[in-house]
This record gives sequence, C-alpha cells and structure tokens, in this order.
Amino acid sequence: MQPYKLRGKIDATGNLVVLESVDMPPGDVEIIVLPVADAVTLASESKSAISETPQTKFKTKVRAFQALFERDAVPEPLDFNDSDKQAKWEYLKEKHNL
Repeated sequence: MQPYKLRGKIDATGNLVVLESVDMPPGDVEIIVLPVADAVTLASESKSAISETPQTKFKTKVRAFQALFERDAVPEPLDFNDSDKQAKWEYLKEKHNL
C-alpha cells in the first residue's frame, strides 16, 4: 500500500478539507491526522490562557489512598537538585560495577 502525504485543514464545522488533489483509485481510505506544529503550540497556549482554574482533585474508591489525594501537594521548584539521590546513584554504580 502506497502512503500519501497531503495538506488539509479542519473547517469550523469540524470537517476535514483536503487542499490538494490526489491521483488514487476510488475506494475506502484510512486517514491519520497530524496537526501542524505551529497550530499545536497556538492551541495549547490558548487553552492555558482560557482555563486558569485549578484541576479537580483525583477521586479514588480505595480508602487507603483518599487522604493522600485530598492533600494539596506543593510542586517541586524547577531548580530542585537532589544531591542525596545523586549520591545513592553513585554508590549503586560503584557497588554493581555499572
């Protein structure tokens, strides 16, 4: 089966519009849609700008985990450096000759 790469767009009603003609025999086709990289970036920016509300908390039926998910977790800072974890990794590399 010969693959074809075509350009198209999704119109306001949600229909796929192919902007190029293709020389294929008539019949059923399988369509894989990959958004253009610029469109993905713009869509994610607009979603983040629109929905600044906090996410709903995770719900579980397991009692043991309910308190864990109900607590508000403090996010890790971006410049977080865990030197203890690095020291453990160095120890394990030496111990197991990695």
